[in-house]
Amino acid sequence: MTFNNMQHKAGFVNIVGNPNVGKSTLMNQLVGERISIATFKAQTTRHRIMGIVNTEDMQIVFSDTPGVLKPNYKLQESMLAFSESALADADVLLYVTDVVENPEKNLDFLDKVRTMKVPVLLLVNKIDLTDQKGLNLVVEKWHTLLPNAEILPISALNKFGTDLILKRIKELLPDSPPFFDKDQLTDKPARFFVSEIIREKILLYYDKEIPYSVEVAVEQFKEEENIIRISAVIYVERDSQKGIIIGHRGYALKKVSTEARKALERFFGKSIFLETFVKVDKGWRSSQKELDHFGYNPE
Repeated sequence: MTFNNMQHKAGFVNIVGNPNVGKSTLMNQLVGERISIATFKAQTTRHRIMGIVNTEDMQIVFSDTPGVLKPNYKLQESMLAFSESALADADVLLYVTDVVENPEKNLDFLDKVRTMKVPVLLLVNKIDLTDQKGLNLVVEKWHTLLPNAEILPISALNKFGTDLILKRIKELLPDSPPFFDKDQLTDKPARFFVSEIIREKILLYYDKEIPYSVEVAVEQFKEEENIIRISAVIYVERDSQKGIIIGHRGYALKKVSTEARKALERFFGKSIFLETFVKVDKGWRSSQKELDHFGYNPE
């Protein structure tokens, strides 16, 4: 059978929702690879990240967006713009919530979702944290807020309901040839995943506001036959943060670098030589020029 006379479906499926409801965990389950970093801290995802699922007769192009939040500084304004841009170009929208959060947390954003003409699947995540009665109350509330959405209870962490989501998406996608090569997993370059993995380790290892003041830039990515040589700069906003990142006798930075190197070796499937440096870039989160430099423009 040639490709031309096969019925093929393809489309863009965008994942939105408030911070910390499990969007990145869900996308990793749906794509089958660790594309988005998933940690237990809010605001982990700062960019829209594209992950691609290919079967013989279908291509789903997923975007995982930053959590919707009321912006307090320029970086957060940029993150909200990424989420709102996800409403503009979706063939199917996945709105992720969970059984814990207040459904009325972001009514402005919900108003925009309510007016969308494309199918909306409302995924109620973390159902393992409640009972049937509690789940029924959550579903009823969401049915009132988004009456046109199709509600699916799931547990992304336990892979409960994710197969049903893929089946439903396939039914809703338009007939279309693929948008990307069938062997492509993501539209992001390798350097992007290096910086995300290093940032993930910083999120896990440091407390309080430190991770949210950090950006990682990959200065060198040189792939050889048996090894990848990587040089990365960790940018912080203040000298005091630089001291915390490096730690006593460099111990903290060494630990983060070791954990990142191990994760990168798993991700790329080959040996990694990783050098990390820490530099101060005062006020980068509030500088449009610096945000553009780090790739925070939702174009």
